[in-house]
Amino acid sequence: MSNLKEVRIRIASVKSTQQITSAMKMVAASKLRRAQNAILKLRPYARKLGEILRNLSSGTDAGPGMGSFADQREVKNVLLVVLSSNRGLCGAFNSNVIRMVNSLTLNEYKTLNEKGRLSIITIGKKATDYYSKRGYNVVDHYDHFWDAISFDSVAGLAEKLMGDFATKKYDRIEIIYNQFKNAAVHDLIREQFLPVLPAEEKQTGAKHFQYDYIFEPGREEIILDLIPKSLRMQLYKAVLDSNAAEHGARMTAMHQATDNARELLKELKLTYNKARQAAITNELLEIVSGAEALKG
Repeated sequence: MSNLKEVRIRIASVKSTQQITSAMKMVAASKLRRAQNAILKLRPYARKLGEILRNLSSGTDAGPGMGSFADQREVKNVLLVVLSSNRGLCGAFNSNVIRMVNSLTLNEYKTLNEKGRLSIITIGKKATDYYSKRGYNVVDHYDHFWDAISFDSVAGLAEKLMGDFATKKYDRIEIIYNQFKNAAVHDLIREQFLPVLPAEEKQTGAKHFQYDYIFEPGREEIILDLIPKSLRMQLYKAVLDSNAAEHGARMTAMHQATDNARELLKELKLTYNKARQAAITNELLEIVSGAEALKG
């Protein structure tokens, strides 16, 4: 009977876990719907703004307007902006980001990291805790972004990054994050924030296409206003992408956990019924044996 008691306790525990994971799945699905709408509405605007900026940068001679943000100088100091989540239970969402950053620090930026020229800014407690405890050069963290995502707060960080690049504190700034595709799929993205990359030539067959613009009031004025706006939007889009991908990953993980709990309950109930049947059979055998002994 002690075995039956252990199985009953485990069944009750799995049922409780199943209820929790099912509730978390529903909460994540509700949050995902809002996050998905936000990123899908922003993407067309951000994509077009980035396209215009890259074409402007490719067609502009080095000058005071473009030079500060498109200056391709020797890379001596690098900053990585790492986006993770504040909470776990979202599958491989955080571990994939951390794995990519670790790969960069051990391979491409190994020399800079050893010289203390590789810096990290984290957005999310999981990345903050991981890199702070392991002695990486974490210069700042913005875990509060996920409490209430707003363009103004993200734009403030973008302004800081632009200032650090303009003053040559960093020669390259990259963003590492999960890009949302759908509830079950998100792509790991390594995106260069600064310097601004020139537009790639678009090729169709043997023809090359380049965009040209008529500037009013002038190229310089437009560039001075457009570049900071585009960079702020680029960082904000990365934050919204990561937020939607997190909720999608958590919903998927909790869905799988709920299914696993359901399968485990089936096995436990089968085990319990078998053990209970065996116990009843043993009791009947003892009663019959006792009755036969009395007859004898």
